[in-house]
Amino acid sequence: MDTTAGHLTYRDATDADVDEIVALIESAYRGEASRAGWTTEADILQGQRTDPEGVLEVIKSPDSRLLTVERDGRVVACCQLEHRGAHAYFGMFAVSPALQGAGLGKTIIAEAERRARATWGVTEMHMTVISVREDLIAWYERRGYRRTGEMTPFPYGDERFGIPQRDDLQFELLVKPLA
Repeated sequence: MDTTAGHLTYRDATDADVDEIVALIESAYRGEASRAGWTTEADILQGQRTDPEGVLEVIKSPDSRLLTVERDGRVVACCQLEHRGAHAYFGMFAVSPALQGAGLGKTIIAEAERRARATWGVTEMHMTVISVREDLIAWYERRGYRRTGEMTPFPYGDERFGIPQRDDLQFELLVKPLA
């Protein structure tokens, strides 16, 4: 079902979107192109952020949806929502680097939270963020997420998640109660 909020259109991704979504995610996090936005991980990780198989897995999973955001018929952002019992998991969030810093991310995460509550009746949203990404964590904190101090190891040696440029990477769980 398409919903238009202002000039943004939200819909669930389909198989036909895979290549465009992979390109969007890569552009937001990896390589020189990612430096146009503030979400780049180019200094801490090289290689890929995701691949077509990983994106397709999210699209096909019965407990997951890949929310695709379009403006003027072009995919400009995406995020994964996964139902995990009393909470939903938020991941694979990417906004086109050229559009970052204009409030688009704030609008999209609010819509993702609204959809998770409405669809699954969840009371919390969870996400994991690389713990050294202080600027990104601060952005999520301004959106109501709190650091838990709960860490999980970064998958060193699995190039599907990138090639680490430092040896202190780990994921921190962030949690937000949904009203």
